[in-house]
Amino acid sequence: MIIGLVSVIMIFGIPIVAIITSHLSSQTELKAKIIEDQIKLEELKHQNYLLETDKMRRELEAQLKLEDKKLV
Repeated sequence: MIIGLVSVIMIFGIPIVAIITSHLSSQTELKAKIIEDQIKLEELKHQNYLLETDKMRRELEAQLKLEDKKLV
């Protein structure tokens, strides 16, 4: 009786464990891909911030030069 129960559990248990392990592995890979994409997005946001800041600095310098010319 016990031997039959153990053999049934082994026959069905091993494939189920393999399926669950495979599923967890694929979920982990997807999470890693999402994190990589988020890191790339943050890098792009940072680059955009730097470009916008530089653009505003140049515009401000140009405005200050125009105001200085008007005062002279």
